[in-house]
Amino acid sequence: MPVLNRILASLLLAILPSILGAQSYDVLLRGGHVIDPANEIDGVMDVAISGTNIAKVAAHIPPADAKKVVDVEGLYVTPGLIDLHGHVTGYGGSIFPDDTALPTGTTTLIDAGGAGWHTFEAFRKEIIETAKTRVLALIHIAGGGMVSEAEGNLDDMDPEKTAAMIRKHRDVIVGIKHAHYPHPGWDAIKRAIRAGELADVPVMFDDKIFTNTGRHSREKLLDYMRPGDMHTHTYNDRQVEIVDRFSGKVHDYAREARRRGVLFDLGHGGGSFMWPVATRAMADGFPPDTISTDLHRSSILGPQPDMPNCISKMMLLGMSLQDAIMRSTANPAKAIRRFPEIGTLGQGKIADIAVLRHSEGIFAYKDAWGKKNTGTKKIEAVMTVRNGEIVFDVDGLAFPEWKSAGEYVRIQ
Repeated sequence: MPVLNRILASLLLAILPSILGAQSYDVLLRGGHVIDPANEIDGVMDVAISGTNIAKVAAHIPPADAKKVVDVEGLYVTPGLIDLHGHVTGYGGSIFPDDTALPTGTTTLIDAGGAGWHTFEAFRKEIIETAKTRVLALIHIAGGGMVSEAEGNLDDMDPEKTAAMIRKHRDVIVGIKHAHYPHPGWDAIKRAIRAGELADVPVMFDDKIFTNTGRHSREKLLDYMRPGDMHTHTYNDRQVEIVDRFSGKVHDYAREARRRGVLFDLGHGGGSFMWPVATRAMADGFPPDTISTDLHRSSILGPQPDMPNCISKMMLLGMSLQDAIMRSTANPAKAIRRFPEIGTLGQGKIADIAVLRHSEGIFAYKDAWGKKNTGTKKIEAVMTVRNGEIVFDVDGLAFPEWKSAGEYVRIQ
């Protein structure tokens, strides 16, 4: 018997690894076209998830190795989209992120200035810590955040207190926002930059460049903004005039700012994406460095600029899907210094994934000023995986088939 026991034990040890390995992954996304610019992947691959992390990206991962297999053949699989400019707090038009981000393949959303140093900790408790979406923040240089009485109050723009709040919450605050300062001069911009220097973070600028402000786009881009700072609303001619109105060409000072390291963000919104500006800028070789929505209550009902919609619009203007995905994943992750923590399907990284459908037909796309353009390509989200969990599945790809009325009885 001892000999037999040793033989049985040896057999068990021999087959146990294969038995355990049969379900070494929790989820397998099978047969999709993976676009992961960070890892230079562009082709049909399988993506395996274990727990909350990407376990493997490879061709032909055995389905028997996974507890759940999801067939995504004919669809695109990308890192979870990163929206560099959204509104989920403070601002009157803010939207709870899970309601609008996750159904669009967006797993990370950066709130652009809703909270300032007075209000940030309440924002963290009420929104950041309750949402499934990864919510990060650009803290407003105005202590009260994105409300008109605060944004015009220079006395409440305290670089030291803003920097102190960033240092205290560096895990979720990734930069500073300056916006909507209505008075003349550069003092508010200088304070935002000073706070950025103290905390070593970039600043996103959404500035009013009007005749009565005494500010000019060229000065802002070349004399004040630092390498790594971000100008949002790139294709809006009210904030920074990218395209010369006489020649229809991109201004030399915009190109010089880009050469210096200033980043240009799409920031579509309800008033900041215009077909004439976007079309001419793209034709003249000036795409945005990052694609973002500036999504809020009014823009979501008008031009509807969620991330897939913005990607579709850029494709209409000649950008490839691969390039658009790069500007919606790896590029924004780098802009906020969170790469390669996010923005990639690299092995061991958090499993944040977007599954996208690319359709062809005739589709209407609206700019922020109520003008329509038609295109032949459309990108839309089919499934979203956040932190390893399938949180959105519009076609029920991960759902088992219902066979008959007698299959089960559910008691409410």
